[in-house]
Amino acid sequence: MRSARLRLLTILALGALVLGTAPQVAAQAVRIKDLVEMDGVRSNDLVGYGLVVGLNGTGDGLRNAPFTEEIMQNILERLGVNVTGEQFRPRNVAAVFVTGRLPPFGRAGSQIDVTVSAIGDASSLLGGTLIMTPLNAADGQIYAVAQGTVIAGGADAQGAAARVVQGVPTSGVIPAGARIEREVEFDFTRLSTLRLALREPDFTTAGRIEQAINAAVGSAAAQMLDAGTVSVDLRQTGAGSPARAVAAIENLPVQPQRRARVVVDQRSGTIVMGEDVRISRVAVSQGNLTLRIDEAPLVVQPNPFAEGETIVVPRTNAEIVEEPGIGLAEVPGGTSLSEVIAGLNALGVSPRDMIDILKSIKAAGALHAEFVVM
Repeated sequence: MRSARLRLLTILALGALVLGTAPQVAAQAVRIKDLVEMDGVRSNDLVGYGLVVGLNGTGDGLRNAPFTEEIMQNILERLGVNVTGEQFRPRNVAAVFVTGRLPPFGRAGSQIDVTVSAIGDASSLLGGTLIMTPLNAADGQIYAVAQGTVIAGGADAQGAAARVVQGVPTSGVIPAGARIEREVEFDFTRLSTLRLALREPDFTTAGRIEQAINAAVGSAAAQMLDAGTVSVDLRQTGAGSPARAVAAIENLPVQPQRRARVVVDQRSGTIVMGEDVRISRVAVSQGNLTLRIDEAPLVVQPNPFAEGETIVVPRTNAEIVEEPGIGLAEVPGGTSLSEVIAGLNALGVSPRDMIDILKSIKAAGALHAEFVVM
């Protein structure tokens, strides 16, 4: 226990010495366009309900998906084929949802990518073709029409008594599979004020964006409203038009500030942390207990030609093994989390044990960062 404590303290001291004497690297400057969303410059979600045909017997079972038969009847009747009262049970069609995004300033005639996903009991969309499907926005209007061959990202094979599936063959994409038919009614040239919405609200970052814009245009055109919004008076930028003003300010470099945060994924053992995470003075002790139970029943039989019966005598071996862990080690105050992780890695602590240690440090109030568990 004493040797583990000395090793951890030595590693932390060396890490603090090296990192403390090294010059601090300045935060990387980021363009304003990568930090904010601009008012009016946004995409719109589209969704449609359609039919994929041409499947090799992997479509919907119409008994379990009656809506597939209904949409197939509607499509055939629109094409002039009367199927009223007919009984058909094909296995080469599947009902799907088609989703896509209408990009900002998307013009009629432009093409966009769409995603096709089965909603019935179809086992695969490989080799299928999406029939013309209108795509609606939240206002119920049709903005695009999709059609084309589905590219599914999986494989499905089966035999008489076994089946193997790789990936998700019930979902696929159609690159440039939808054509825009209606444009969003938005006149960007009439804007006099542009609001910049920060993707990660922060007062310091918003203040730096305000300063960068005002310094670039030479006037007080930008004003920080709150931690997540910066308002820009486009008339004071001197650019002549809103589009020119946005082009002039969106590439200005700004050094963003973020809250100290630690993100852990318990399923994969992944730990991601920011450079501003700090730990106060705290003592750490960690060890593992393993409980092992082995069952070895013993069968006892009577001698030949003797009266009696066969019985099973239980035999159980139970033991608790304490695996080597970290003894009580003291972490000095002001230590960065990267130094603690480096020390734990050098002692051979597994990522999952490291996550448990970080949870305990956070519960003790010594980890000064937002702790996010996925």
